[in-house]
Amino acid sequence: MAKKTATDDLLAPVTLAVGQEDLLLDRAVAEVVAAARAADADTDVRDLAPEALQPGTLAELVSPSLFAERKVIVVRNAQDLSADTIKDVKAYLDAPAEEITLVLLHAGGAKGKGLLDAARKAGAREVACPKMTKPADRLAFVRAEFRTAGRSATPEACQSLVDAIGSDLRELASACSQLAADVDGTIDDAVVARYYTGRAEATGFEVADLAVTGRAVDALERLRWALAVGQPLPGITFALASGVRAIGKLATAPRGARPADLARELGMPPWKIDRVRQQMRGWTGDGVAAALRAVAEADAAVKGAAADPAYALEKAVVTIARAARSRS
Repeated sequence: MAKKTATDDLLAPVTLAVGQEDLLLDRAVAEVVAAARAADADTDVRDLAPEALQPGTLAELVSPSLFAERKVIVVRNAQDLSADTIKDVKAYLDAPAEEITLVLLHAGGAKGKGLLDAARKAGAREVACPKMTKPADRLAFVRAEFRTAGRSATPEACQSLVDAIGSDLRELASACSQLAADVDGTIDDAVVARYYTGRAEATGFEVADLAVTGRAVDALERLRWALAVGQPLPGITFALASGVRAIGKLATAPRGARPADLARELGMPPWKIDRVRQQMRGWTGDGVAAALRAVAEADAAVKGAAADPAYALEKAVVTIARAARSRS
């Protein structure tokens, strides 16, 4: 959820939305526009990319109108403005015009920091729109969405929704809106399961576990889910490599050794020794070598060596699954 400054006047002369979460940035803009149009239905809204705001353009936009209309001027990716345009914006910040709200969307960070600092120094209303990379942040977002909608949802339901939808904030917001509109009473885990069964966020390790046991169809389905919910591609190749290497290590380990001894020698927890033993039944040495080559090719592909890294990952998964059946 976007965080705002304590003095949160939506019609403040300048609003500064800082961060890289597109949904929150769009909401920050929408809130200002809605407030402006509530004050004046004829509010003129200009939504500009940085290249559209050339030196002198801002002065034209904020010049008095014959009709004295309210204006909202939105500047996206303000960190990418040219040096001359930044000078114009800084000058405007010192003496903002009446009936005009300037909304600056800035990614944060070092680029364009001078503009960021100037807007803060000028007393801009600030909305924080950070990228939500942690599951706990997305869980808090879901809870806030239900609160905003005036609906009650159990902690288990919120967690299940995050697990089912994944990391896309727009999809999470849409799911919360749908459940709030469709469901009477408290939204619980059973409701989420009914609406979103089968949408659990796949991980690279789940893909790998299916592939190394020869379940090509299931592994491909899980891979496509992982790609759909934005799992990092290098993380998927790492998981595939880890799964195949574990089989290779155990296949060459001394026979008859106790799991605890193997765990120390191979650097695996004892429970994983038992799991890998189950997975390695159909494997041969040639199969391990072929699978590792496929993973290496996929890893290169996802790091820029191929135009279609998703296809390279699918090819690697199929190769691994076939190698898992090479003894049969």
